[in-house]
Amino acid sequence: MLDKPTRDPVAATVDQADLKYMSGFGNDFETESLPGALPQGQNSPQKCAYGLYAEQLSGSPFTAPRGTNERSWLYRIRPSVKHNGRFSAIDRPHWKTAPCLNDHSLALGQLRWDPVPMPKDATDFISGMRTITTAGDVMTQTGMASHVYVCNADMVDDYFFNADGELLIVPESGTLRIFTELGIMDVEPLEIALIPRGMMFKVSILEPGIEGGARGYVCENYGAKFTLPDRGPIGANCLANPRDFKTPVAAYEDKETPCRVQIKWCGQFHETDIGHSPLDVVAWHGNYTPFKYDLRTFSPVGAILFDHPDPSIFTVLTAPTDEAGTANVDFVIFPPRWMVAEHTFRPPWYHRNIMSEFMGLICGQYDAKEKGFVPGGMSLHNMMLAHGPDAFGFDKASNAELGPQKLDGTMAFMFETRFPQQLTRFAAELESLQDDYLDCWSGLERKFDGTPEGRK
Repeated sequence: MLDKPTRDPVAATVDQADLKYMSGFGNDFETESLPGALPQGQNSPQKCAYGLYAEQLSGSPFTAPRGTNERSWLYRIRPSVKHNGRFSAIDRPHWKTAPCLNDHSLALGQLRWDPVPMPKDATDFISGMRTITTAGDVMTQTGMASHVYVCNADMVDDYFFNADGELLIVPESGTLRIFTELGIMDVEPLEIALIPRGMMFKVSILEPGIEGGARGYVCENYGAKFTLPDRGPIGANCLANPRDFKTPVAAYEDKETPCRVQIKWCGQFHETDIGHSPLDVVAWHGNYTPFKYDLRTFSPVGAILFDHPDPSIFTVLTAPTDEAGTANVDFVIFPPRWMVAEHTFRPPWYHRNIMSEFMGLICGQYDAKEKGFVPGGMSLHNMMLAHGPDAFGFDKASNAELGPQKLDGTMAFMFETRFPQQLTRFAAELESLQDDYLDCWSGLERKFDGTPEGRK
């Protein structure tokens, strides 16, 4: 029996059509909810307008180079030191943090799951987080974690911030309203949202999806912030264009009711009770911001004669490391596109990879898997474990008429990292784990013919 889901009356007061955003990736923005709330010509006046407090939120060291230096100045009703009392430890048994070595008996291998079941009790976005893999080490700010969220209730008087990393949210079913310190974003399937490290927020379900709730994926990035990949010979345009990233305008919640703030810090969870909402930023300026992005605006490029480029050509965002071209984590999509290559096997080829790939499906069908990979499902192909098209997909692509073909109505994605992704016990024991996944390659028969006729 499902407990009655809670709904946030404050989050519902703003009409979806009334939300406004500012365009651009990594820009320096300024925005205010009340006229004159934002000081001009300086950051920290002796007295701020409206009796506000000035506060800086830094997403990088003070001395970081200009190109990677990130901070925003916030003008708020109370400073953040008033947004916590004494912390007490709490348990989030399904949200794991690297290093989290194997605590299960599942053997190494290529893995695939059907969708994670929806909870039967009232569950909000934070309590509905389910970790599938972890990689790296949060203490050294390297690596990432792959999560699935399943929720059917709003965060009404509960607020959260993650000191361990930024959160890249990928909805699969249901539209979320994400109310952050810097403003409100509505994010639907085929859109993504990013919440910076250390920024407070709460999540409501604006339009329910599966079973009256919401489901999707989250990449928790412990390392360097996500940025746009270098385009190299592609030049100035295509892929994810900066103008399509949208940052919310200032919005605040002036609420004097008992509230709870939760924090994730070095893999542990804590909470504190306060008597007001911490989302009280009336104005702000800076470049350390949340944003959303519509995956349908990604402009793919590809081969227009033969063969096809590596899947890195579909990278939307990358979190770099000190080793050039080797990402802490890449966010890669496989969007609708035209397939035109001549005398070419068009699906992804069989390969082994130094990178480890967690894949999810938002809608439609992935072109390398004809059966078994469904929206809301996921797969894990860890470093150097072979993978590629299933037997049915191989035969179909090997014998297809190679005219121009539109691959449409689909959107798959990958969280790809240089680190091995350790499977959690929850994922290893998940009832939706497909025991027969390896059978998808069982039909790949020996076709070798060493005779002259075999060359034809």
